[in-house]
Amino acid sequence: MNIFMMILVAIFMVGFYMISSPSQRVTEQETEYAINKSDMRSIAECASAKHNAQIKGTEFNDVCVEQNQINSQFVCLNSNMRITSCEITRNKRPEYSYIVTATTPIDVDSYNDMLEILEEYFPDAGTFGIFMDGKIMVGGLSGARIVPDAIIDEMELTNGQLIYFTQYEIPDEETVFTAPVQTDVICPIGTVKTYRFGRWQCIGYNTKTDCGGDMIWDSELLMCVADESKKPLCAEQQTAVLVDSVWECVNPFPEKVCPDGMIARLNYNTLEWECVVNPNEIADTKKCDTVSQGVIFGPVGTTARVPTTSCTDCETMITNPDTCESVCVPDPSKINDPACYSATGDCSGPSRGYYFGFPSYSYATHVDAVAGYTIPLDAAHSQNRKFNCLDCGDGEIDSEKSLPPYISVCK
Repeated sequence: MNIFMMILVAIFMVGFYMISSPSQRVTEQETEYAINKSDMRSIAECASAKHNAQIKGTEFNDVCVEQNQINSQFVCLNSNMRITSCEITRNKRPEYSYIVTATTPIDVDSYNDMLEILEEYFPDAGTFGIFMDGKIMVGGLSGARIVPDAIIDEMELTNGQLIYFTQYEIPDEETVFTAPVQTDVICPIGTVKTYRFGRWQCIGYNTKTDCGGDMIWDSELLMCVADESKKPLCAEQQTAVLVDSVWECVNPFPEKVCPDGMIARLNYNTLEWECVVNPNEIADTKKCDTVSQGVIFGPVGTTARVPTTSCTDCETMITNPDTCESVCVPDPSKINDPACYSATGDCSGPSRGYYFGFPSYSYATHVDAVAGYTIPLDAAHSQNRKFNCLDCGDGEIDSEKSLPPYISVCK
């Protein structure tokens, strides 16, 4: 009997030691710490989710919001740090606008656990912490953040609440543009309907390449030009002419009979022959009874003499009807006259050009055709008062400074 009682006492003592041993108490304490820390993390994550939803303008209605009595709202202050409406009035915004999220107060014993959670999982949220005596205690080494008194009174904040505090700017209201109501536009073939300048319009479809008639788009000139491939083969004594963008064969010889004193002339606008006064039969009415010849031009330093005729075969005389003074000017129609152009061969191409041998600058002042151009009077240009050919050799004619058959200058 004594042996049996001793065995029971031994079993009882071993069980008591195992239950109350230090290793078992440490396990129990570590489990409670982990559970409490998990609860604090759940509260912080729920408050953060509610706060972010408020910023984005969405809803977050998880069960954790109701369990922890989480409230998130907009709070605005004026320049005097007093509560004001969060609206733009007469294009003026509140001085300060915030989004504030608050939970129910947590237990004092859980403050350290909550601060550890904020430091570990929300290190960049500088205004996310525990409200304590008008300040927000945040995790880590960051200092406390002061909460304006007006916000404390508005949200009735108390110590121990988890607070998330964010400043934001009230966005402008979206401007809505409404197009005026218009009747439907029916566009003809070749055009497309488009909305331009506040109304529907019909514009040409692919106008750059769609040229009417016998025209074709020139990509270099950026315009419609005559399509030579569509030019017809006309009958004898007829010529192909483009009329209203279409090739037509017309008879260039006049069939019109005109009365005496008039001749037939082709009107190139209408392509019809019409009778006009014969310029050869118009009486030459002269205002001046006597004509005074102008200065006879020659090289500088020579003795000028008055010949019987002041103008050469390559010039024509013009008379000022007011002053009755006559001067000689170049006559381009005489360029094929051997007496005016004695050079042999063709004077065309990029390196050759016609010019008139102006004797002096004063001579050129009477020629309206060369107004604005510089007359070259040098050894490369003759001053013979005839038409000449300038050969630039391997060079080229300067098209900007040249004006054949009066002026030719090499580059």
